[in-house]
Amino acid sequence: MTRPSRTLLSLAISVASVATFTAVPAQALYKVVGPDGKVTYTDQPSVSTDNKVQSVGARGGVANDVALPFELRQATQRYPVTLYVAPDCSPCDAGRQLLRQRGIPFSEKLVTTADDSNALQRLTGTTSLPAMTVGAQVVRGWQREDWMSYLDAAGYPKESRLPANFPQGKAEPLTEARQTAPAPAPQQRAAPAPAPSAEPAPPPSGIRF
Repeated sequence: MTRPSRTLLSLAISVASVATFTAVPAQALYKVVGPDGKVTYTDQPSVSTDNKVQSVGARGGVANDVALPFELRQATQRYPVTLYVAPDCSPCDAGRQLLRQRGIPFSEKLVTTADDSNALQRLTGTTSLPAMTVGAQVVRGWQREDWMSYLDAAGYPKESRLPANFPQGKAEPLTEARQTAPAPAPQQRAAPAPAPSAEPAPPPSGIRF
């Protein structure tokens, strides 16, 4: 074997060795950091809340932090849940409590104005509350069994798997409040012209100024 050939072969072996020790496994989709700091790569998502899970990109880089367990994150991405409520509404409170007890991430929209009601009609086909959308599906009115069935069909876990520190969002108005234009100032009428003063009477005869 000539010397150039030996040099190229040595270089190829060195590159292969470095790649072997530094590359992420080909099938690894997740980087898992355990409570003890131990790092492992796997193609199965971890459901333990004690582990920090990160998605691994095609080139082995970390794509993004995963705040939700895999099953819950998939359901949330495919079929997001939105709850439509009104103030002082007992069925609305019951629906909200169900979602929180089951650990469903959801956005909450408050219906208080005529514009809100019109928008609700366009979105859900009804003005009755509460209403819930699960992806493109609309659930009208409060029936616990119906709500549970839709959430089951969407793949949401039957028991809460939300992290203990997961933030619960606040209700937001369904539509933006319109800014009322200020009323035009009343036009001031022009003051009437003063009446012409009467000509002074001629002084009595015999008196001069």
